[in-house]
Amino acid sequence: MNSLWTTWNEIVSFPLIKEAGGAAFTVRNLFELVVLLVLVFVAEALFRRLFLVEVLERTGLRPAIRFAIRQVLRYAILSLGIYLSLQAVGINLTSLAVLAGAVGVGVGFGLQNIVSNFVSGLIILAEQPIALGDRIEVGNVNGRVTEINLRSTTVVTSDNIAIIVPNSNLITGTVTNWSHGDPKVRTRLAVGVAYGTDVAKLRALLLGVADHTPEILKTPKPEVLFTGYGDSSLNFELAVWSVVVVDKPLRFKSDLYFAIHKELEANQIEIPFPQRDLHLRSGTFVLQNGDGRASERHEKGL
Repeated sequence: MNSLWTTWNEIVSFPLIKEAGGAAFTVRNLFELVVLLVLVFVAEALFRRLFLVEVLERTGLRPAIRFAIRQVLRYAILSLGIYLSLQAVGINLTSLAVLAGAVGVGVGFGLQNIVSNFVSGLIILAEQPIALGDRIEVGNVNGRVTEINLRSTTVVTSDNIAIIVPNSNLITGTVTNWSHGDPKVRTRLAVGVAYGTDVAKLRALLLGVADHTPEILKTPKPEVLFTGYGDSSLNFELAVWSVVVVDKPLRFKSDLYFAIHKELEANQIEIPFPQRDLHLRSGTFVLQNGDGRASERHEKGL
């Protein structure tokens, strides 16, 4: 029994790292560090779920602000807990100055994007240019924000596809936030009709479609705008205001176009297709006969 205890002591006392001053980081210290880190993460999770959620929900703050506070406090608690755990097992962080310098060089060259995304995440959480639930458009990504982390933000599209966007793209790029501030959004629908159409009748039909669509607001009033003369059509726009465009922009426009098309067909208003007039001038052109001989034919212009 004593031999087993002696062997165990030798194992846990085995030095993994020796410092210049004679101190050593042993297997026992490694076990202690693992236990302390587990306790730190468990304590942080319990604190966040049992205390932060309960307290913040009673403050009346907006969900986006509560989420930002939780994220900042989470990383602060984890950083402090890891630091204290390292100190508790005897790891002197001041002796890691050389390693910190090497890491700094690595950050400067190889980890620029990670650091940029991390700093951008802090800016997003602090300034709140976007928040949970906002519908945004950045680059080719269009969807609703479901999660904001320090490195990236998750955006779910209308097709239920989750796209991970680096936070630096949200800070350095141009972001369209459809949900920021006033939820009312104006949508313009292009409508082209044939030349000769009664434009007053067309205007009344389009306004009638807008009036019978529940999702369209009465104030501000819908408008029909004459945008110009096209090659084959008179071009108009139906401009309407709605609060549902943020949630379902494509569905909203599709339903409205179905209603417009139905009214135009019912009132026999033509939707033109591109047309070209061909003018022939008099001249000479060559026809190739079957035997290979060429013959000339003169035609008069039409």
